[in-house]
Amino acid sequence: MKKSIQRRTFLEFLGKGALSLSVTPTLLAGKFFTSIPTNKDLPFVKGIKPSDKDILKLANGLNFHIIARWGDSITPTETFGFNNDFTAFIPLDDSNPDEGLLWVNHEYVDPLFVSAFDGSAEKTKEQVEKEQYNVGGSFIHIRKKKNGKWEMIENAPHNRRISGRTPIPFNWEEPIAGKTEAIGTLGNCSGGVTPWGTILTCEENYDQYYGERNFKNGERVPARIGDFGWYKHYDFPPEHYGWVVEVDPKTGQAQKHVALGRCAHECATIKELEDGRLVVYTGDDAINQCLYKFISSKPGSLSEGTLYVANILLNRWESLNYEESPVLQKLFKNQTEVLIRLREAARSIGGTPLDRPEDIEIDPINGNVLVSLTNNTSVNNYYGSILKIEEENNDHAALTFKSEVYLAGGVETGFACPDNMAFDLAGNLWFTSDISGSLMNKEPYKEFKNNGLFFVPRKGAQAGEVIQVASAPTDAELTGPWFAPDGKTLFLSVQHPGEYSLSMNQLTSHWPDGGEAIPKPAVVAIQGHLLEEILQLY
Repeated sequence: MKKSIQRRTFLEFLGKGALSLSVTPTLLAGKFFTSIPTNKDLPFVKGIKPSDKDILKLANGLNFHIIARWGDSITPTETFGFNNDFTAFIPLDDSNPDEGLLWVNHEYVDPLFVSAFDGSAEKTKEQVEKEQYNVGGSFIHIRKKKNGKWEMIENAPHNRRISGRTPIPFNWEEPIAGKTEAIGTLGNCSGGVTPWGTILTCEENYDQYYGERNFKNGERVPARIGDFGWYKHYDFPPEHYGWVVEVDPKTGQAQKHVALGRCAHECATIKELEDGRLVVYTGDDAINQCLYKFISSKPGSLSEGTLYVANILLNRWESLNYEESPVLQKLFKNQTEVLIRLREAARSIGGTPLDRPEDIEIDPINGNVLVSLTNNTSVNNYYGSILKIEEENNDHAALTFKSEVYLAGGVETGFACPDNMAFDLAGNLWFTSDISGSLMNKEPYKEFKNNGLFFVPRKGAQAGEVIQVASAPTDAELTGPWFAPDGKTLFLSVQHPGEYSLSMNQLTSHWPDGGEAIPKPAVVAIQGHLLEEILQLY
């Protein structure tokens, strides 16, 4: 598809059903934004060319500084975890947007760096425990200094870790695999924020840790052994993982929400309806898996309601309510089993297999739902796309919708494998890419070089263009974009630099410290006059 055609399609998408800007300030601002830009022309944004350098390269007019990196002390007994992903900023005081808590997911570990495991011997219990500690998430208290840079306040009262060793109860009326709580959260990829200011962190590739079990003739049987080998020392049930986990920033209390189902959750994006009920969108980030939507039956509930799966072929949401489905009643024992075996249940009622549904964001101007479909090599879709879902009558509780691919990856558009997304205060789209490290700088991705961050203007001469504004260090991925309340800082994770290092003597990256230093994942704050000029769009 030609670039001009793609750009026109995107412009048409931006215009469909757009609300009057005079009635959107609260919609754009949201709970954690504090201002709305005025109506001015968007400056010309000169992007960067793809880079294969071991640096965090930014477009002119942008700069960055590091807020926290792996191993940094956050309390006298706690350290910042590994492979940071999703970030979310929660102000401690709505009147002060320059100070608050930054939540950061820690998705998985690289055993070479975290536990010194190189595969030459059996992994010890002590090594497993180091790895368990370095996943989960961190709350760190941050504030903006007089020079405009953000800093972490070490030993602040709200600084804390939630790890693979933290006991977390299930929010459900029945035990899960015989227990009412799980030990730890892991595979924490993307997430979301509730209307009441708690964090939703999502357990994605859970099977890599304690394996997975399938069913045959009604009995559980092994399907895959966890790659990290934790099960050899801790035989925790696989069914305890793969959930959406809510964490309270003020207390650190956490719970796993069974009603949202069990799969490789990428994110949990909430829309609060006028009557206080919640709609939660989440994707199952694996090849040929599905897109889900939970609609609560009571205001503010994440446990009472109905989970649905998207049937893209028929443009409707199919109910996963056991009591209403003869198909589910025939295949499963009860609602709990439907939610545990969500992938099987979804397929049985017509859920559409998709190309790795990852992040989901709701357009703040027109309410459309955007879904990153990263790629699907099983059908030779190497570049991925972003899907648009337009709920009927712009009602997020509707059970029918329209859908179309409006932005496809490829050489013509300059990006491949879209992943995390964010809208800025002016309603512009930002997204990152997720090219696998094993294929980065190789065909069919050679032209894209390292992973990047991209910007799509909503207005002006460049409206609808995909502009690369950042390039990641070697082997790394940029994840978790989240804007500060005033929109002048973009928090961003730099995940797994140097992931394909063969040994400590054969490092592929030395980011961020350079020289002969080992690579370290880190969270950065991106700022600069370009961001401030972009915010003058409206």
